[in-house]
Amino acid sequence: MLRVAVLIACLLVADVTTAAAQTPIRIRGTIERASEQALTIKSRNGQTVTVTLHPDFSVLAVSKASLGDIKTGSYVGAAALRQPDGTFKAQEVVVFPETMRGNNEGHYSWDLSPGSTMTNATVDAIASGNDGTALTLKHKDGQVKVVVPQGAPIVILGPGDKSLLVPGAGVFVPVARAADGTLSAGRVLVGKNGLMPPM
Repeated sequence: MLRVAVLIACLLVADVTTAAAQTPIRIRGTIERASEQALTIKSRNGQTVTVTLHPDFSVLAVSKASLGDIKTGSYVGAAALRQPDGTFKAQEVVVFPETMRGNNEGHYSWDLSPGSTMTNATVDAIASGNDGTALTLKHKDGQVKVVVPQGAPIVILGPGDKSLLVPGAGVFVPVARAADGTLSAGRVLVGKNGLMPPM
């Protein structure tokens, strides 16, 4: 029995280690150096990190958009903070291309700032109000009302290429940390025309 217990414990540790290696981390910052295989990024917290790029990594361009780009039926992502009345106040909104409909759909915690949430969902209704434009976002598990205040960053994603990955460009990079601490990524979101991805 002891041998079995030890074996189970070892398997559990292995599972935890594997899960830790797969834990997503989001890096926000500015490219310092770029090569075919890696990016060196000065993150928003002041640290410099190196991210190894998968051989088949993709690049998405992040461009400035406006409320006019958000329509009923659009698939969007909204980082927001919960308000006392149960609604959410948007910190930023991303308009996804049709090819990314359903990407990470749902409502969950986010790390843009303490208390942030992210809602990736379809716009079911749009209404103007004194505090901003209210979006009713429907996702697979329910719906969320997000108020977009005047001045909140709104961006749209589009196809990009490696030529955008230059020193000084702002990036948002979801990465995985391996057991040895190295970081790797299969996708890079990069701002166009000096834009810093707000997500």
